[in-house]
Amino acid sequence: MLSTRSSDWMLRFKKVAYWLWLLPVALVPLSYYLGQNSAHADAWAFLVPTLIFGLMPLLDALLGRDPANPEESLQVPAMENDLYYRVLTLACVPVLLGMLGWAGWVLAHNQTWSWIGQFGWILSIGIVMGVVGITVAHELVHKDPAIEQNAGGLLLAAVCYAGFKVEHVRGHHVHVSTPECASSSRFGQSLYAFLPHAYLHNFLNAWRLEAERLKRKGLPALCRQNELIWWYALSGLFALGFALAFGWLGLVFFVGQSFAALTLLEIVNYIEHYGLHRRKQADGRYERTNPSHSWNSNYLITNLILFHLQRHSDHHAYAKRRYQVLRHHESSPQLPNGYAGMVVLALFPPLWRAVMDPRVKAYYAGEEHQLSAEQLAP
Repeated sequence: MLSTRSSDWMLRFKKVAYWLWLLPVALVPLSYYLGQNSAHADAWAFLVPTLIFGLMPLLDALLGRDPANPEESLQVPAMENDLYYRVLTLACVPVLLGMLGWAGWVLAHNQTWSWIGQFGWILSIGIVMGVVGITVAHELVHKDPAIEQNAGGLLLAAVCYAGFKVEHVRGHHVHVSTPECASSSRFGQSLYAFLPHAYLHNFLNAWRLEAERLKRKGLPALCRQNELIWWYALSGLFALGFALAFGWLGLVFFVGQSFAALTLLEIVNYIEHYGLHRRKQADGRYERTNPSHSWNSNYLITNLILFHLQRHSDHHAYAKRRYQVLRHHESSPQLPNGYAGMVVLALFPPLWRAVMDPRVKAYYAGEEHQLSAEQLAP
């Protein structure tokens, strides 16, 4: 639908349309107020996952792809230096933390839900914290300024996944699309085999990487310079605060939304690299990461809400590029829908393999030997 628009028009449109990140956040109070005095209050508590994973894939298919790449010599430097884009992501932090606190209060005081509605509310908050919170945290922890680093860490602490700040940058981006990366899913591996391995190994790998960093400085792993200790301590303070403010239900709320958010993150990790791998060279080292090692999705609506996260091929090839100047690479392997639709598909492994396995094989056509035993799911 927008494929005929000029690149300049699209860039101007997107500069405003990135504020669509507010849409998932706005669905939270909307679902609460629609449930008041309703005979179906429990059902309204599931409005967020219903619209995000039901409506957004349809909108992606209807509105289509985003054709615009910024011009490198003039537009990219100007957009990189435009503070507007940084303010936009930093604005997410107080909004999301405010929503989180309000949502905990609602759960503790709302008498219209059964346990089913309470579960739907916790799931909904976790989805918003995953869709917006972790996505923004991912953007911020890749940047050098301390304010962005700390803002990203704060959002990750709010979902008990501070290890992502260390492991993603120093682990995943080094070993992506190799058997050494717990966040890179293998060809033939189901989501439900991938998730437990990702939870455990990404947590442990974060502590190992931080310990190695401190060792190079002559410091022990358990010292005040270990940033994971501080971030996880902050998660503990969040949990304590919710427990003191709202009782045992507040604690359940905080832990539950955290688990939903981090699980959504790992599902997206599963989608982003499924079946793709970097070739091992004659010297035993893997080839340099390039846009062919991540699945790309250029569907407009989800890309706007996710700050161009779906242009993942360019992100892995050039990790420091800011979201507003990430490019679409037509030569990269392409997903058939946006992340919202692919998350739903991944939940059903037979359907996932029916759709994705032929795409992996087609991508390696003529090089089927690349899908060797080393690359297959164990």
